[in-house]
Amino acid sequence: MRGRRRDKLGDRVRRYDAAMSTAPRLARIVRTARTARTARAASAAFGAGVLAVACGLAGAQPVGLPYSAAVAARFPAPSQRYDAPVLADDAVDFTANADLAAQMAGLAAMAASAPAGTRIERLQPGRSQDGTAIEALRFSRGANRPAVLLVGQQHGDEPAGAEALLIVARALAGTGQAGAQPKDLGARPSPVADLAAVLDRIDVILLPRANPDGAEWQRRINAAGMDINRDHLLLRTPEAQALAALVRNQRPVVVVDAHEHTVVGRYLEKFNAVQRHDMLLQYAMTANLPESLGHASEDWFRQPLLAALQAEGLTAEWYYTNPTTPTNLRLSMGGVQPDTGRNVNGLRNAISLLLESRGVGIARLHLARRVHSHVVSLATVLRQAARHADDLVALQAAADAEVRAAACGGRAVVQAQTTPTRRTLLMLDPATGADKPMEVDWFSALELRVRTERTRPCGYWLAPGQTVAVDTLRALGVQVQQLARPATLMTEAWIETARGEIPRPDVRGIASDGFRTILQLVVDLRLEPAELPAGSWYVPLDQPLGNLVIAALEPDTQNSYVANRLIDRLDAARRVLARPPEGALAP
Repeated sequence: MRGRRRDKLGDRVRRYDAAMSTAPRLARIVRTARTARTARAASAAFGAGVLAVACGLAGAQPVGLPYSAAVAARFPAPSQRYDAPVLADDAVDFTANADLAAQMAGLAAMAASAPAGTRIERLQPGRSQDGTAIEALRFSRGANRPAVLLVGQQHGDEPAGAEALLIVARALAGTGQAGAQPKDLGARPSPVADLAAVLDRIDVILLPRANPDGAEWQRRINAAGMDINRDHLLLRTPEAQALAALVRNQRPVVVVDAHEHTVVGRYLEKFNAVQRHDMLLQYAMTANLPESLGHASEDWFRQPLLAALQAEGLTAEWYYTNPTTPTNLRLSMGGVQPDTGRNVNGLRNAISLLLESRGVGIARLHLARRVHSHVVSLATVLRQAARHADDLVALQAAADAEVRAAACGGRAVVQAQTTPTRRTLLMLDPATGADKPMEVDWFSALELRVRTERTRPCGYWLAPGQTVAVDTLRALGVQVQQLARPATLMTEAWIETARGEIPRPDVRGIASDGFRTILQLVVDLRLEPAELPAGSWYVPLDQPLGNLVIAALEPDTQNSYVANRLIDRLDAARRVLARPPEGALAP
């Protein structure tokens, strides 16, 4: 009987997921009709499975849920009610790109009337693959203050972060329209009450929607089929390039990446369980990250986040995911590769935080609670950043100095992995809604296993023709210098001993990488002097982004510029073991 019940639940979620794949097309019909009656008529052409999604988008009582009513009862609407159009009783969709642009323009136009001398600057660091502007707002009350960057919706099917950032933006602008209205006299005060006071200590930059094309079609990837959040080292997508430009120009001390995680889908199919937690949290965890950043992330941010969420009756856990392959039952914390925004921004020596509310695969279900979870989290981060403003400046400066001083000596981790273990994780029974403790294979990012380690060189040499790699490094903010005259230096060349060609691995299985493959190299090192010609390039490690350079230029990793063909041949790069002589580098 239990097996048959599990099969029925699996069939239900497969029908629901199939309906969700049709949701973008159906959503356009619903936006035109704005009625459940039209949605039902439209659904007749697409099958009964779509009907539940259509009615949910139209605000009607859903015909079916992706889980039982008992599970739904575990996630009541919050007592706080935000004055946000997307949360209105008659709302049927998420904020469209055109509406978001209009709201951003309206907020920027209020700069003259903003309280306490608040300046609001509208920024456009880039455009999407299909040409939609990627926009941000910078809120400031003074010069030379540390900046906090809040980013939403890198994945287009994860809308709650973007909607929460618009609420936070209205609160910072002091419009009086973002405050929450309690349903009863015992409700807690709004999480965004007096939030603009943080601007006395920090600047805040909000980029609500990093993937407007994905948002338009309600899909994870961008218009070219690539996952933006696996592109922050390679910068192949215009969206990742826009985020890199924003970070390079603003140099934030804290970066927050707001996402949503899968609620049913493979968890119901593989574990016969539903995701329990309102918010999953993680900070940067990758090789060569200064330890001080991890301690500050835990003490100054994750612990206060746990307390703030608990105070609102919201549950939290470490972020984790599961591969999309049907037979793989392992659960992994967020990846340790230097490709996500979380890890790349950590290697920029910023506190880098990931927020993941429940939401993927459930359309508008529990949207008010999902948005509220993000608002609580974002407001907590901003208040903690304001409280530790001076500490954060000192922390980043110390990390910069530590990385610079490490050049030409010591060890650098080239490849690292998560650590396998077992743990008990709470999920929900999909029928009863009760807590369901589960013993799972857990791959922890809290302690990394070193696979490859090498001495840290003084820098790297690139051959004259490697302009793609040079331009990409500079787009990240890395200092790259050109040799004005030849120089003979002691170097290490990588000697290939084996190679393969594979899809780029990812903690979810395979990265959405535009159907590209990577070179999988095995190399040895050969010590030798080399004459480096004028016009070639030197990338020093005695700079704040030195650890990011290692991630890009050691060739035998899945994210390296050689493996991903930004450097077109192995002998076009070398490890340099001595600094170039004075006068060899162009000013």
